[in-house]
Amino acid sequence: MSVSSAPSDWHRSLAEAIRDPRVLLESLGLSAELLPGAESAASLFPLMVPGSYRDRMEPGNPLDPLLRQVLPIVEEHAEVAGFLRDAVGDSDSKRAPGLLHKYHGRALLVTTGSCAVHCRYCFRRSYPYQEEPRTLNDWEPAFDVLRQDPSINEIILSGGDPLMLSEVRLSDLLTLCESIPHLSRVRIHSRLPIVLPNRIDAVLTDRLRSSRLTPIMVVHANHPNEIVEDCADSLRRLVESGITTLNQSVLLKGINDSVEALASLSERLINLGVMPYYLHQLDRVQGAAHFEISDERAVEIISALRKCLPGYAVPQLVRELAGELHKVPLI
Repeated sequence: MSVSSAPSDWHRSLAEAIRDPRVLLESLGLSAELLPGAESAASLFPLMVPGSYRDRMEPGNPLDPLLRQVLPIVEEHAEVAGFLRDAVGDSDSKRAPGLLHKYHGRALLVTTGSCAVHCRYCFRRSYPYQEEPRTLNDWEPAFDVLRQDPSINEIILSGGDPLMLSEVRLSDLLTLCESIPHLSRVRIHSRLPIVLPNRIDAVLTDRLRSSRLTPIMVVHANHPNEIVEDCADSLRRLVESGITTLNQSVLLKGINDSVEALASLSERLINLGVMPYYLHQLDRVQGAAHFEISDERAVEIISALRKCLPGYAVPQLVRELAGELHKVPLI
C-alpha cells in the first residue's frame, strides 16, 4: 500500500520537544539550583522530552516520577564498577550492520538512533548508531543474512525507536521483511505510544494490519502517571485496531520501586487491553547506577504483586545478561 509523506501532527509535536534543561525546569517551576547538574549530564547524553510527556509531570515537584526518568543529573558522571557502555552485549551479537541476533528464532534490526525521549537509564545511550545503515541500500547485507537463515521467524524492529522513522521508511522496511518467506511475525519495540501518543495514527495501524506478518507492539511504560489522557488513547487505538500490545517496564529506584506504583500501572494497562510483559532489572549501563535496586527487593515486589493482582497482570521479572540465550528470570 502507498503511504503519504506529508507532515503530520506527530512530526510537529516532535519538532516542539524540549531539548534545553533550562526550558524544562522553568516550565515546571523548578529551582535553578538543578540546572548546573542537568546541563553537565546533558553533555554526556542530551535531554529530549516531548510536550505531552512534560504535561503529565507535577509542577514544582523535583521528585516527580516522570521527570526523574528524563532529567539529567550529575550522578550520571559517576563511574561504577560493573556498569558498562555496552551493558547487554550488543556488539558481540551483531551479524551485519544494523542486525543483532541473540536469541533463537528472532533477530533485531537497529532501525534508527533517534528517539522521542531520552530516558536517563537507556541501555543504548552509548550505542554507535553512526555505524548502522542509513539508506535502504545500506540494509542489504542485513537482509541477505535474514534471507539465508530460515531459523529466524520473527523480526524485531528496535533502535533508537523504530516509530521515529517516517511512514515511508517504516513501510519500506516492513516490505523488505514481508518479502522473506520464513518470517511470520514483526515485533516493534517503541516508547512513542507513551511519550508521543499522536504517533499512533490510522496510517500506522492500517499499515501494520495490512502486513502479511503478524504485528506485535511492545510499548514501554514505567509508572501509572504515564498511562493517562492522550497516552491512554494511543494504547486504546492500538488495541482496538487488533494489534497485540504488550508493555515492558524497567525497575527504577525512586520511580517505580514500590508495590503500589507497579500494581497501579498493571491495572491501568490491563483496563486498556495492554498486557504487562516484562519487568526488567536495570541494564547496567554506564551513567545509570543511581537507578539500581537489589535483586532481593525486586523479588519482594513481584511476590507482593502476585498477592494483589490476577496472574495475567503480573509481569515477568527478568534481567538481560550478555551472552545468555534468553532473558534470565529472577523468580
